[in-house]
Amino acid sequence: MKKILLLLMLFPTLAIAKVDLVKVDKSANKMYLMEGETVIKEYHIALGKNPQGHKQQEGDKRTPEGTYTLDYKKEDSAFYRSMHISYPNKKDIENAKKRGVSPGGFIMVHGQPNRLGWLSTMNQKVNWTDGCIALTNKEMDEFMKLVSVGTKIQIEW
Repeated sequence: MKKILLLLMLFPTLAIAKVDLVKVDKSANKMYLMEGETVIKEYHIALGKNPQGHKQQEGDKRTPEGTYTLDYKKEDSAFYRSMHISYPNKKDIENAKKRGVSPGGFIMVHGQPNRLGWLSTMNQKVNWTDGCIALTNKEMDEFMKLVSVGTKIQIEW
């Protein structure tokens, strides 16, 4: 209880924050939790190993660009906690089909690989995911508290 009160005193906006948009600036490796036009929280993120440009197909190591929905939480994966991004959408599927490839999927905002959270100080300095958006485990805990399922995520270069 003392920790919660201390956090609320240090970060009063977090107590009343209603995150209605998650904005990702891939070119700056930044994620912003937004309430209207106000930045509630800013994170340094790691992305797919090939970050520039929209995800075109499975295995291209790109993080998708566009507006999606954070549509469910996942607590049991190879990474410390995660929230799913609704990629691919109908347009992504149609574009991949025209090219004769799989659009890929299972793109998440997640923490560090299980049992390797201690590497986050190094991991977060490079883009290392297969297309997901990575935070430190501590940041992922905060993200999961502040962001509700159904929140929009806007990803751009």
